[in-house]
Amino acid sequence: MSSSADRHGAIAQTVRESGRASVQELVELTGASEMTIRRDLDALAAQGVLERVRGGARTLLLRGEEPPFALRAHESLDAKRRIAAEVSSLIADGETVLLDSGTTCLEVAHLLRRRPVTVMPLSLQAIHVLGENPGPAKLMVPGGRPRAAEGALTGPLTLASLAALRFDTAVMGCCGLSAAQGLTAYDLDDAAVKKAGIAATRRIVVAADGSKLGHTAYAYVGPSTLLHTLVTDTAAPADEVTALEDTGTVVKTV
Repeated sequence: MSSSADRHGAIAQTVRESGRASVQELVELTGASEMTIRRDLDALAAQGVLERVRGGARTLLLRGEEPPFALRAHESLDAKRRIAAEVSSLIADGETVLLDSGTTCLEVAHLLRRRPVTVMPLSLQAIHVLGENPGPAKLMVPGGRPRAAEGALTGPLTLASLAALRFDTAVMGCCGLSAAQGLTAYDLDDAAVKKAGIAATRRIVVAADGSKLGHTAYAYVGPSTLLHTLVTDTAAPADEVTALEDTGTVVKTV
């Protein structure tokens, strides 16, 4: 694997799916040296992605628990960037955009920074992207309290910010989406913010890689019929895509 980001993504996914992995297994997976793999594991452990154990690593996650932001940022990065490019193309110059938290929406922030649009991001990471190297985009910052590693803004001040405004488009992320169970999140406070964002917006565009489709987290946001457009990738289950289209959602696969 050519880059450390590719290796980190592959290691994190393997440990998450298998529960644990040895240094030797990861050497065979990546083609890197033992010394490199040990350094990778130390770096991922420092980010809270996994736990170092003798001879390898094991997952920190319980079933149904949200993977850490640092882990998700490495996963499906090419797909997230393709999704972000398609989402950006759906937004016209001059629009007022609500940008949800999450790793796919963070990729959208990098593209919207160069566009003449007004953006209110719902995470510290996206605020940083839009504010660090100001471009044509106008940045609006909501109130709220950031969730620890996630940086997602939640709480009464965030809800008040959303209630005071109206947006042309909301770009929403999700933890799970299905035609039967609708849009879901892992965190109840995050679900409340998503509901408030949907209520304040004319058009809902969901940006979600294929792994989110057919999956259900426990905090309900709303039915899939609220969604105008879903932008996903080719890993999305075909039956779920068809079911969402049948409920009236436009699905764009990149």
